[in-house]
Amino acid sequence: MTALPVESPLWKRVLWLALPTLAQQGLLFFTQMYDQWLAHRYSAEYRAALTTANYLYWFASSYSIVVSVGATALVGRAVGAGDRHLADRATAQTVWLALLFGGLAAAVALLGLPWLLPLLNLGDAPATVAARYLAPLAAVFPLQLLMTGGVACLIGAGDTRTGLWVLAGVTAVNVPVAWVCSHGGDPTIADSFTGIAIGTACSYAAGGVAVLLLLARGRSGLKLTRPNLRPDFPLLYRLLRVSVPAAFDSLSVACCQLLFLSVVNRLGPAESAAHGIALRWEALGYLAGSAFAPTAMAVVSQSLGQQRADRAERGGWAAFLMGGGAMTLMGVLFLVLAGPMCRAMTDDPREAELAEGALRLIAYAMPAVAAWIILTAALRAAGDTRVPVLISWAGFLGVRLPLAIFLTGKGPIDGWDVTGPGWGLHGAWVAMVTDLYVRGFLFVWRFASGRWKDIRV
Repeated sequence: MTALPVESPLWKRVLWLALPTLAQQGLLFFTQMYDQWLAHRYSAEYRAALTTANYLYWFASSYSIVVSVGATALVGRAVGAGDRHLADRATAQTVWLALLFGGLAAAVALLGLPWLLPLLNLGDAPATVAARYLAPLAAVFPLQLLMTGGVACLIGAGDTRTGLWVLAGVTAVNVPVAWVCSHGGDPTIADSFTGIAIGTACSYAAGGVAVLLLLARGRSGLKLTRPNLRPDFPLLYRLLRVSVPAAFDSLSVACCQLLFLSVVNRLGPAESAAHGIALRWEALGYLAGSAFAPTAMAVVSQSLGQQRADRAERGGWAAFLMGGGAMTLMGVLFLVLAGPMCRAMTDDPREAELAEGALRLIAYAMPAVAAWIILTAALRAAGDTRVPVLISWAGFLGVRLPLAIFLTGKGPIDGWDVTGPGWGLHGAWVAMVTDLYVRGFLFVWRFASGRWKDIRV
C-alpha cells in the first residue's frame, strides 16, 4: 500500500495513520483479554496475582518510553525536514538503546521481584505465583523493547502499518502457545498458570526479531546499516534528552499506580481480582486514545520538522477530537453492557458485581482519558516532556492517592489507615476518575498554551 504524502490534507493524514494503530491496539487488547480468559479457571488468589503481575508488566512497558518517544520525535522531525540520513542514524541508535535498557531492566526485574512483590500487600502465595508469572516476560524484555523502539521509528517515518502486521504475527504466536502451555497441567498448579506468560513471552521475542529483520532489509525509507550502528553519543544525547523526562514521567506514574494497587490489594482478593477485570475492559476504552496518540506524535513531529507549527497544532487537536469522540462512544458501551462484560470474565458473582460498578464509573472519564493520552503524546513529540511530569504528580499525589486512602479507609501500608466512608473498590475508582479529570484539564491547558512550539529537539 502506498504511503500517504506528508503534505496531504490533515484530517485524511490523521485517519490514515490512526486506523492501522487502532487495529494494532485491538490486537493488543485481544491478547490481554485472552490471557485474562485463560486465567478464569484458576482461583481468586491466582487472578489477584495476575492483576498485580499486569500492573508490574505495565510498569515495565512504561519504561519502554525511554526508547520510543525520542525515536518517534527525532525520526519524525528528520523525515519532515527531508533528512533521511539523520532518520537512519536515529533508528540505528534506537536499536542500541533498546538492547541496553532492555537488558538492564530484565536483570533488575529478575533480581528484584522477590523483594518487591511482598511490599504490594499481595500475600505470600499470590506473590510467589506472580513472580513465576513475570519471570519469562522479564527474560525477553530486551527483544520486546527492540520491537517497541523499531515500531516507534517507523511511526516517526509515517508508517503505522508495519507495526500492525508485526503485532498480528505476535498474536498468532501467543494464542496457541499460551493455550498449550497453560492447559498442560492442573489449574491448581502454578506451572500451568505460568504457561500463560510463556506464550506472551515467546510472541514478543518473535516480534522483536521480526522488527530487527525488517529494518535490516529497509522499511519505509529507514534502513539499518553497519556504519550507523556505531555509537553516536551526540545523537544518543538528543534521543535521551526527549525520552528520559518522558520515561521519568511514565515511571513515576507507574510507581504511583503501584501504591494505588497496594490500597486495592488491602481490600481483599475479591476486590483485587475485580479491579483486574475492570481494568481489562477499561483497556477497550483506551484503544482509540492509544491509536491516536502515535498519530498525534507523527503529525506533530513531522510538521515541526517542516517548520509548520500551525499544522502541528491543528494535527494535535484533530487527533484529540477524533480519538476523544471514539473513546466517548466506548464509555457509552461500558454503561450499557458493563454487567455482561464483567460476568464473562469470572464465575464469582461478587467479583462480577464489583467490577461492573468500577467499569460504569470509568465510563464517565473517557473524555478526560483522551486528553491525557493523546495530548501527552502530542507534547512529547514536540519535546515538551518536563511539564507533563508535574501534571502527573499533581494528579496522582495530590488527588488520586489521598482521595483513595480517605474513601476506602485503607492506606498502601499498615499504619496508614484512616477513618473514612469505607467505600471499598468503588471509592478507589471514584478517586481514579477524579484524578483523570484533573490531569485531562491540565493537559488541554498546556497544549492550548502553545509554549511547546518553541522547544528544540
